[in-house]
Amino acid sequence: MAPSFLFLPLFALLVISPAFGSDPSQLQDFCVADNSSQVFVNGFVCKNPNVVTVNDFFFSGLDKAGNTNNKLGSSVTAVAVNNLPGLNTLGISLARLDFAPGGLVPPHYHPRATEILVVLEGTLYVGFVASTNNQLFTKVLNKGDVFVFPQGLIHFQYNQGWTNAVALSGLSSQNPGVVFVANAVFGANPPISDDVLAKAFQLDKKTIDWLQAQFTAAN
Repeated sequence: MAPSFLFLPLFALLVISPAFGSDPSQLQDFCVADNSSQVFVNGFVCKNPNVVTVNDFFFSGLDKAGNTNNKLGSSVTAVAVNNLPGLNTLGISLARLDFAPGGLVPPHYHPRATEILVVLEGTLYVGFVASTNNQLFTKVLNKGDVFVFPQGLIHFQYNQGWTNAVALSGLSSQNPGVVFVANAVFGANPPISDDVLAKAFQLDKKTIDWLQAQFTAAN
């Protein structure tokens, strides 16, 4: 049997490694995403530094309000690696959130990012659900208030005021991803069996079929 001391470094690595959740330290100044590359990797291939330009690090337009003329009364303008390639490997992105009165960003989660939000105008009712006992944490935010949504937890933002609201969110990934709960469950492609959903939600299949029709059309 190998000496026990040989296992100590491995054990230490297994214990400590979860603490390092971000990308490893960069080995170069930047890795601008080459969105035209056909090479498939976990993330984006680096563009040749010799053809990188200042515009790879630039995005314009967050001063403009998003279109909230929709069923939800909200709009999200994301600035992530797909439209700001200089963000690649940097572990950060941004989004502008616009709300009409009564506007909602419905329950969703980001599989790869924590979100921190600051209200610029108006009032928002926000919250998230913890994985322990489904505990709900909510807060009414006013201009200048800040709230954080932990990574992977279902959360929402709702404008309960009588005027438009604007917020800015920072996310801890260049590609945070977003999963809207209702869309994912009732708008899956191909659809989740209505037998499964009827039992999971304790509803009759006619109601499930109606819900699936709403979200299939929305998608």
